[in-house]
Amino acid sequence: MDLQLKNKNALVCGSTQGIGKATAILLALEGANVTLVSRNEEKLKAVLSELSNNNQHHEYLTADFANPKELKNKLQALKTKHHILVNNTGGPAGGPVFNAKLEEFEKAFTMHLKCNHILVQSLVPFMKEERYGRIINVISTSVKQPLDGLGVSNTIRGAVANWSKTMANELGQFGITVNNVLPGATETERLNEIIQHKAHKTGKSTTEISESMKNASPAKRFAKPEETAAAIAFLASEKASYINGINLPVDGGRTKSL
Repeated sequence: MDLQLKNKNALVCGSTQGIGKATAILLALEGANVTLVSRNEEKLKAVLSELSNNNQHHEYLTADFANPKELKNKLQALKTKHHILVNNTGGPAGGPVFNAKLEEFEKAFTMHLKCNHILVQSLVPFMKEERYGRIINVISTSVKQPLDGLGVSNTIRGAVANWSKTMANELGQFGITVNNVLPGATETERLNEIIQHKAHKTGKSTTEISESMKNASPAKRFAKPEETAAAIAFLASEKASYINGINLPVDGGRTKSL
């Protein structure tokens, strides 16, 4: 897309699969130096080898978002300073909100909001110095329209969306934008888990569940991770410098609200 990201450093969370991996690959193609973040070192090494490299510096950071203190310590030890942050973490397990245990909310709050906050606090001082910062949170269309059977996710994603909007209002004066990308049903391992869960709960086949979910979108198909990655990469660029504090659905038109 010629987004001119050469000499920009990007940190991409959850970058060993799905949307995170597709985003890391695209940002590297656009010229950025990419820091991959995940808890599985072997998978990180594999993705690192897939990144295009035209005199770029790519690296990885192993971190478990269930342990915020560990994440904070590793970020403090990281020498690379970043212009771009992509907050992307796999969603909580499905199920009705009424049946959710308190521990499920606490775990999700830690992995999504607390760790997002730690990352932002660690990276923003350099962004302020550079007068250039892009923070993109990959969350869910549930912040506009709650999704049935994803009670904990709906709750936590809403909290992240409001945290993000508040952060956008505070950081905009420093040349930093904070935006949310809201993927619809996307061909990822997470989607496979949701389909399997719905099939088990309803007694329907995975094919039936899959077709029903596809038909919920005017596009009548699932998104490719690369399609969501393209939206993220644009928001990470200079071309999106006056787009701030938004929730951008990438869902083929499924979300009914404006």
